[in-house]
Amino acid sequence: MCNKRSYEQGRRVGMGKAAGAGPTEMVLAARVARMHLLEDLPKTEIADRLSISRFRVARLLEAAREMGMVHIEIGMPGVLDAALSAELASRFDLRYAYVYDFPDDDVSLRRRLGSAAGAAVSDFATGEDVIGIAWARSLFGLARELTRFPSCELIQMSGALARFGGEDLLDLVRSLTRLGAGPARAFYAPMIVDDAATAMAIRRHPDVAAAFDRLGTLTIGLVGIGSWTAGLSSIYDALDDPDRAAVAAAGVRADVSGVFLDPHGAVRATPLDERMIVTPPDVLAAIPVVLAVAYDKAKAPAVWAALQGGTVNALVTHASLARAVLEYVPDPSLGADQPVAVGAIRG
Repeated sequence: MCNKRSYEQGRRVGMGKAAGAGPTEMVLAARVARMHLLEDLPKTEIADRLSISRFRVARLLEAAREMGMVHIEIGMPGVLDAALSAELASRFDLRYAYVYDFPDDDVSLRRRLGSAAGAAVSDFATGEDVIGIAWARSLFGLARELTRFPSCELIQMSGALARFGGEDLLDLVRSLTRLGAGPARAFYAPMIVDDAATAMAIRRHPDVAAAFDRLGTLTIGLVGIGSWTAGLSSIYDALDDPDRAAVAAAGVRADVSGVFLDPHGAVRATPLDERMIVTPPDVLAAIPVVLAVAYDKAKAPAVWAALQGGTVNALVTHASLARAVLEYVPDPSLGADQPVAVGAIRG
């Protein structure tokens, strides 16, 4: 069993709990609660949208709880489809596969999959593992429902995209560290910068260098998968049109937390590579378990590429995307490059 946070707002709020709060403050608290818990927006983005401080966002969330707008329920996070999970694992020779029957129209789908991934990692990881966490919106819910986590070393695998609330990666690493009480290597840095010289300087920063020096020890890497089009890749959405076009011109159709793939799963070099603070493709390929959390069945070609090429060998997803991946047939007109032999690198 695990906690499932839900949001409920009635037509009236109990005045006993709302004492001292005027109607404007009450409506603002309800709005913040909805944005954070239903729309899954990070606190920094809410603060920017509403032109208030992040600290006030936190206070309004607490006020929403006190006024009875937010309730905590105990319930199963969703039904695991064991048969579909096994089929996906068998088709792509995955180490782990977890397919849940969450509905596509669930407004908290991404968060619920993140929570499911947290439970999965807690289930198979041990204190001997070294776990890396890359920036991915699909991972933001990882620690929300956990009450325990292996006491293992945690290492940040990439910088963050500040446009989407970059501090959430640091928050995630710190939350998991508190649960597991293991050591951590974390840093604050962007994922993408304007030029190679700036990226090199960031990589030399002591905190970043200390984390990246440990990437070779990872036994588990947690990542996200994007499809190279608007709305389906956070990296794509963070770039300007010339950069998007340059990456597409390199044959890229998918990204795995900063590693770019063609339609058949082969790793592609791009003009963006030298400007990114991410785990290099060869280092990612050497991690024994790379688990992705993926959502939105429109990403099926990208997820297929990541699994087929072997960049990702463990997956947490929902039923409609799993079925779309199993049914997907790549377009032969997109080219026939052979994928990098990632499985051979992992051994």
